[in-house]
Amino acid sequence: MVRLTELKLPLDHKPDALRAAAASRLGVPVEAILAVEIARRGVDARRKRDIHLVYSLDVVVADGVAIPPDVLPTPDTAYVPPVRARSATGPRPVVIGAGPCGLMAALTLAEMGFRPLVLERGKIVRERTKDTWALWRRSVLTPESNVQFGEGGAGTFSDGKLYSGIQDKRHLGRKVLTDFVAAGAPDEILYVSKPHIGTFRLVTVVEGIRARIEALGGEYRFGARVEEILLDDDRAVRGVMLADGSAIETPAVVLAIGHSARDTFEMLFRLGVHLDPKPFSIGFRIEHPQAVIDAARFGSFAGDPVLGAADYKLVHHASNGRSVYSFCMCPGGQVVAATSEAGCVATNGMSQYSRAEFNANAGIVVGIGPEDYPGDVLAGVAFQRFWERRAFVTGGGDYRAPGQRVGDFLAGRASEGFGSVVPSYKPGVCPCDLSDSLPDYAIAAIREALPVFARQIPGFAMEDAVLTGVETRTSAPVRIARGPDFQSLNTRGLFPAGEGAGYAGGILSAGVDGIRVAEAAGAMLVG
Repeated sequence: MVRLTELKLPLDHKPDALRAAAASRLGVPVEAILAVEIARRGVDARRKRDIHLVYSLDVVVADGVAIPPDVLPTPDTAYVPPVRARSATGPRPVVIGAGPCGLMAALTLAEMGFRPLVLERGKIVRERTKDTWALWRRSVLTPESNVQFGEGGAGTFSDGKLYSGIQDKRHLGRKVLTDFVAAGAPDEILYVSKPHIGTFRLVTVVEGIRARIEALGGEYRFGARVEEILLDDDRAVRGVMLADGSAIETPAVVLAIGHSARDTFEMLFRLGVHLDPKPFSIGFRIEHPQAVIDAARFGSFAGDPVLGAADYKLVHHASNGRSVYSFCMCPGGQVVAATSEAGCVATNGMSQYSRAEFNANAGIVVGIGPEDYPGDVLAGVAFQRFWERRAFVTGGGDYRAPGQRVGDFLAGRASEGFGSVVPSYKPGVCPCDLSDSLPDYAIAAIREALPVFARQIPGFAMEDAVLTGVETRTSAPVRIARGPDFQSLNTRGLFPAGEGAGYAGGILSAGVDGIRVAEAAGAMLVG
């Protein structure tokens, strides 16, 4: 089997056009092409008058057919575990957190025969979904079961994006996608250039992965918040203590806690685990009619079902030295309440698989660093919390969010209502002046960036577009430092992983990091 790349075809091509394109590239008759499999399908929309699909194909040709020397064989992307448990009765590793990183770490450990124990502070995914809807519909927050905490992690209530810019020479991202498909995700995530699933389908995938882990000897415990990592006199892990007072012995803990486990960061700080402050970003969510984004990106091709809802990626380097960029763009989606703490408002974006809602939304965020929140290593947590609490008050309480029309924001006047763009955030948006909802430097940078973005996407700075505050949890404000062996720099047997440890950003990269950390934990367990 050989791989052919950069094959361009029109949006409305027939299925048999793939074989014809492969034959043409190889310079052989169509009859010599025995099988064609799509390895990747992307969209080239750089020229709105000539939008087309771009394929990479894996092709089987008839015996004896000459292959051009510059055509390479299809790479082997099959995953082979690097170690195996020596005994079915050996020590069980503990995985803290059942988000994308924790799930892939647990699955990989289970596949290697280590029977992991997964500890999740929140609830099983379908019960967690009910609690999340209670916040959105009735302003009832469950601190241990919400957008941030519970089976599936924060990625469950998102667009379900499954692509990343990480270096992946071992094709571990392929393992993540293959495991997701085996758990119920659509096959197309294996080949589309920007795969996504959406919240409802992610719920099914999370359940499918749990079933696989349990079938391989793994075990889940929900409502199991870890209060303490137990260490011996040499700072090696010997177990964990749960909130109910029970202890679990283990020499290996995979710490996949997500970016919002602030109490766990505090516990690690008390224990003296090596932590570093880490840059993150803050800003607002912006909403436009999806039709505006489609027209700007696709021109006359807007609405073509092959293209679906358009996305965008924007960045501006402001005159005050700040970088402003779009974050977690959700086509045809909604802005959601994403707090996990009482008296705080934090926003995020979410889409379903269909991406069929009226509005498009994205974070418009400003990069900040430890110099913006001086203090101890947890100062970034306090910084996030300060602005989330201010948003709660500005929004009027009851977890409503503060919001403003873009035209009013740029003019420096308070909004008294909303226009053609209806905010999607639930439990509601209070029109106001957002100028004191972020630091002055962030407000100035966003005001400068929006007109610049409008030159790239006409309509981006439209009067009735809506800004909703605040977006603070773009990533963890700390990094749990680890060495080349993936263990904490000063706590043996502790394996920091994923977004909460500062080593991933998104579902796919978190899953890949979970695999790598699981391999390292397995290697330690077998000596």
